[in-house]
Amino acid sequence: MNFQYQAKKMTGERVKGTLEADNKEEALKELEKKKLIVVDLREATIWNRDIILSNRVKNKEFILFLRQYSTLIHAGIPISDATKTMAKQTESTVLKNALLAIDKHLDRGDPLSKAVAKHPKIFPTLLVNMIHAGEASGKLDEILNDMADYYEKDYRNKQRIVSALLYPGIVGIITVFLSIFLLVFVVPQFVSMFDSFGEEIPPFTQAILAISEWLGTYWWVLFLMVIGIILLYQYLLKNESFAYRVDAVKMKIPVLGLLVHKGTLVRLTSTLSTLVNSAVPILQSVEITENVVDNRVMKGVMKEARKSLEQGESITVPLKEHWAFPPLIIQMMQIGEKTGTLDQMLLKAAEFYEEEVEQLSNRIKVLIEPLMIIILTFIVGSIIAAVVIPMFSLFENIQ
Repeated sequence: MNFQYQAKKMTGERVKGTLEADNKEEALKELEKKKLIVVDLREATIWNRDIILSNRVKNKEFILFLRQYSTLIHAGIPISDATKTMAKQTESTVLKNALLAIDKHLDRGDPLSKAVAKHPKIFPTLLVNMIHAGEASGKLDEILNDMADYYEKDYRNKQRIVSALLYPGIVGIITVFLSIFLLVFVVPQFVSMFDSFGEEIPPFTQAILAISEWLGTYWWVLFLMVIGIILLYQYLLKNESFAYRVDAVKMKIPVLGLLVHKGTLVRLTSTLSTLVNSAVPILQSVEITENVVDNRVMKGVMKEARKSLEQGESITVPLKEHWAFPPLIIQMMQIGEKTGTLDQMLLKAAEFYEEEVEQLSNRIKVLIEPLMIIILTFIVGSIIAAVVIPMFSLFENIQ
């Protein structure tokens, strides 16, 4: 909770500000430690607290924080002092406030894993469990550095997928808006010309003119239809069965679906590898991985894998029966289970598919650019041709 206070220093100087505490009593204790005489103390409302545009920390800032935090702890600096140092150093207001709150819990004797768990929007469940594992093994600095590597690879993998999908998305949007502009503002200019000559217009041109007339009159219907489809889609996504089918379709779309599929496999295998390597119990590792993966198809398979482990069977039993898991991963996991090197096998699988994602995203960028240009040219060119070609016929008749 955030509290706004007004107080006096021992010198009589008046000061005011905000602080974070679990309750009002804790806030008073914090101010007393600073040797301040409290004049007014109240919970900060939305109108008087500092405005923060986002409650998320940027990936680059978060990765840098983990690396620097790891370095300080590795240098032998106490965790509380390292936390204070990072709170002063970070440029992120959200992360700074979280670290200041975490430091208060550390001063009370709480372990770091328990303190960071109180800020789930900043510190994911995966990181909390890894910190707990680091505290138990005495290798917290190594764990933090490993997690910085993990989040950096995860961010890079996401960027590859986004960059590969971004170009066709942008060109598609441009195509739609350019087509609407031509149909609403350009094509109608020629309607009166065609009517005045009374010549027979080709069927294709008639169709384009009809679409243009409809858009000019009922554009608001199209707008409402788009909004309605978006809202309906968001509503249907709340249904698990529908959301599952959507995630399945995403992975089965030709070419682009393969990129999404392999990207999900990278995240799943790298997460599970990191957890197993840090001595997190296998059941807990699978459960955390299930929550980290954002594809419901994969979530479902990992849930079945957890049940398989609980029954004393191999983790690969439900994976063999599912189309989403290639034989390569299953074979590597089976070898890992038999030899006690499951984390290494998963890491190799993650590295293999990470390279595949990079190569596939590069190929998509190369192939899809000319394809989208052809599509854009065809759609826009068809609209223009539908208007221009009949004009040549009209000019010939005039001559």
